[in-house]
Amino acid sequence: MNPLSHSRALWNRTGLELRSDEILAQIIDRGSLDDWRALFELTRTDPALRRRIAGLILRVPLPLPHFWLAALRALGEDVDVGQRTPSYEGSPV
Repeated sequence: MNPLSHSRALWNRTGLELRSDEILAQIIDRGSLDDWRALFELTRTDPALRRRIAGLILRVPLPLPHFWLAALRALGEDVDVGQRTPSYEGSPV
């Protein structure tokens, strides 16, 4: 079982469906550090998931966008970590 299926970030969902960009964004936005670690582990072996996360970061206001871009780059994804991202109110970046 995927550890993300018990994430508190999914409080308004009936289950984990990582093919949904909305659910993926919700985990990035409201997930715990443990959730983020689990998501990072999934991205190690899933290039399509890495590309989807990169796309979300570049078009949806999410917290810590440059952290996520740097993590994706560390996994080999060709992203510009200095790229402008949508503003997230309350975000330090």
